[in-house]
Amino acid sequence: MPTPRTPRPSPNRSAASLIGAGLLILAAGCTELSELNPQSESILDIFRQPSPAEAVNDAQNPYDADKRARGTLLLATADFASEPLYVELFVTGMSDTEASVRAASCKALARNGGPTHAPLMIKALADPDVGVRAEAARALQRIHSPDAILPLINALREPDSANPTQTAEDEPEVRAEAALALGQYRRANVLQALIAALRDSRLAVNRNTLASLRTLTGQDFGYDPGAWLAWLDSTSSPFAGAAVYLYPAYNRDWRWYEYFPFVPKPPVEAASTPAGLPIRPQ
Repeated sequence: MPTPRTPRPSPNRSAASLIGAGLLILAAGCTELSELNPQSESILDIFRQPSPAEAVNDAQNPYDADKRARGTLLLATADFASEPLYVELFVTGMSDTEASVRAASCKALARNGGPTHAPLMIKALADPDVGVRAEAARALQRIHSPDAILPLINALREPDSANPTQTAEDEPEVRAEAALALGQYRRANVLQALIAALRDSRLAVNRNTLASLRTLTGQDFGYDPGAWLAWLDSTSSPFAGAAVYLYPAYNRDWRWYEYFPFVPKPPVEAASTPAGLPIRPQ
């Protein structure tokens, strides 16, 4: 008697099963995935990137701050975002009543603006919201302006109970970003401020401060302020070994759902020099 054979599933049926399983997994994570496209009405529609027109409408939505922030961030990474029409939209967002929109606008201007927008970033360093202040300090890593030096030094300074009237920054995230931004300015007062910041109570600030000192001087005395001060006193050309300043590039690991072929991938950036940085920094 012939042995009965178990029917094999067809390739099309196998593929359909895999897709179905994938969609079930995606459905389980629909809360996180809905951030891709909040206007989606189905699982597959989640992966459709909002059109530029939709992003512009969201960025100007007068009733929903979340949409304004999300639309601004979507526009920020677009190829056309440096056109004057969109830059002006980001400038307007810097004065929004909602901190999330101001922070998103700051990030967008950092990517698509220039030195003429530095005053907006400098003003944002004093914003009451820590997220906006951190984005302002990050933005000033990408935009060069000597007018930003003193505000960045103030943003780097940790509060001192012995000198409570001195301008300082409470949040270590902001101080750490300010430390990186100062690495592009070959000024004596910048070196002094960075050396002082090696005494900051937070490691993230220490680490970024040391990175800027290495960039500015080509030297490395670690986290020892005394050694840095001794070297500074012994040299008449502290910037002779300086390296070209490059702002940090934004990259992140893919999220689990971004491995699917129809899902938009996160932006990948390369480190570069700030807008407005002289070819031969002074």
